[in-house]
Amino acid sequence: MIRLILLIPAIILCLLPVLSGAELAGTVSGDYEPLYSFAEPYGLKLGGAFGLNDMNNRTYMDFLDDHFNSLTCTNETKAYSLLDQNASKRSEDGTPKMNYYYADRMIAWCRDHGKSVRGHVLVWDAYMKTWFFHEGYDDRKPLADEETMRARLKSYIEQVITHFEEKFPGVIYCWDVVNEAIGDNASEWRADDARHLRTVRSGVSNIFLDQIGDDYVEYAFLCARDTVEKLGADIKLFYNDYNMFFPEKRAAALAVLKSINSYAQDENGNPRKLADGIGMQGYLGGYGVQAGCLEDSLIVNLKESIAMYHAAGFEVQITEMAVRNFDRNKAELHAEFYGRLFSEIFLPANSEEETLSAVCIWGLVDAPEGRKDYVYNMNSPYGCFLSTDYQIKTCFDTVYHVLKGS
Repeated sequence: MIRLILLIPAIILCLLPVLSGAELAGTVSGDYEPLYSFAEPYGLKLGGAFGLNDMNNRTYMDFLDDHFNSLTCTNETKAYSLLDQNASKRSEDGTPKMNYYYADRMIAWCRDHGKSVRGHVLVWDAYMKTWFFHEGYDDRKPLADEETMRARLKSYIEQVITHFEEKFPGVIYCWDVVNEAIGDNASEWRADDARHLRTVRSGVSNIFLDQIGDDYVEYAFLCARDTVEKLGADIKLFYNDYNMFFPEKRAAALAVLKSINSYAQDENGNPRKLADGIGMQGYLGGYGVQAGCLEDSLIVNLKESIAMYHAAGFEVQITEMAVRNFDRNKAELHAEFYGRLFSEIFLPANSEEETLSAVCIWGLVDAPEGRKDYVYNMNSPYGCFLSTDYQIKTCFDTVYHVLKGS
C-alpha cells in the first residue's frame, strides 16, 4: 500500500518557535491536536507507557489518550506479574497458571479508548520468579528437568498470547517475545557465542539459559509463532533490547535474529521466519549523568543501526525511548535534539520506504529533583515531554511542530 509521504525540509527546525519553560508554563495537553494523528501518514505509530498506578492519575491517562495510539504496560504483562504460584501448585495438568486481573484492566482501557498495545514481554530473565523452574512450582524443591521446563515455557507463551487475543481481539498488535538476552560485556557471554547471549546479569546466572537450554531464545520464538499461526492472529513478534545502536551489540543482535529465523523449517524444508522485528529501546545518553547526553554521535549511530536492521529484513520499532537530560539549563538543546530525531531519522522524509513502524516513549513525566531512583537514571529528571507538574514542555512542542510540518 502506498502511503502519503510528507516532505519536511531540514530548515524546519530553524523555523520552530524556541519556547522557554517559562513561556510554556500552564500549557496543557488539550491545547494541541493529537500528536499521533500527524505521525499516521508516515505509517508511524506513536507510543507511550503506563503502569497500573498511572490509571489513578487522570491527567496522565488523558495525556496518553490525547496523543498516543500505541501503549505499553510497563510491568503488568510480564511473567513475574502474571504468574500465580498458588494456582500453579494446584494445577492438575502441571501447566503454569496466571492471574490476569490487573493486566486485563489495563488492556481493557486501551481497547475502550481505541489504542493498540505492544505486548511486553514474554521471556525476560530479570526479576523472573524462580519458583517457575522448580518441581511443583516450589523453590524449596529441586529444579525441574529440561523437558519439564521446555513444556512449561511453551504452555506459558501459548496461554498468555491466546488469553489476550481471545479476550481482546486485535488489541495487542505485537509481542516482545524475548527481552534483553544479549550481554553487556565479554564476562557475560561465552567466547564462542556470536549471539552474546548473557550467561549472567549482575552476577546472577541466567536461569532460562541454565534450565531450558542454549536455544531458549529461539525456542521461545518458535512457541510464539506457532501460537500466533494457530490463532490466525495478526501479531508481529519482536526481539527487544537496549543499546542496540552500538556496533558490537548490533552485530550480536543480528546474529540472534539470524539464529531465530534459521531455527525451524516448514513442511518444504524452508526456514520459518519466527521473528518479524527488532525493538530498540532507545535510552539515549548517560546513565544518571549528563556526560554522553544530546551528542551527535547518538543520532549517527541510531540512524545507521535502524538502516542496517531494516536492510536485514526486519521491522524496526523504537520501543522505550528516553532522550536523557540531567541539566535543567539545557532544555532548549534537549528540545532541538528531540526534534532532530524525528526530522532526521524517524520520518521517511526523503524516501517512500518506511524504516520505522513505531516510536514508543517510556518516560513521559520528569522525575522530581533529587529522586535518584530507576526513573531518574533511566529517563532522567529533565528528559520527558511533561514537567513534574504535568505541563507541556518545549521538547513536546518541538516534536509536535516537526510532525505537523509547521
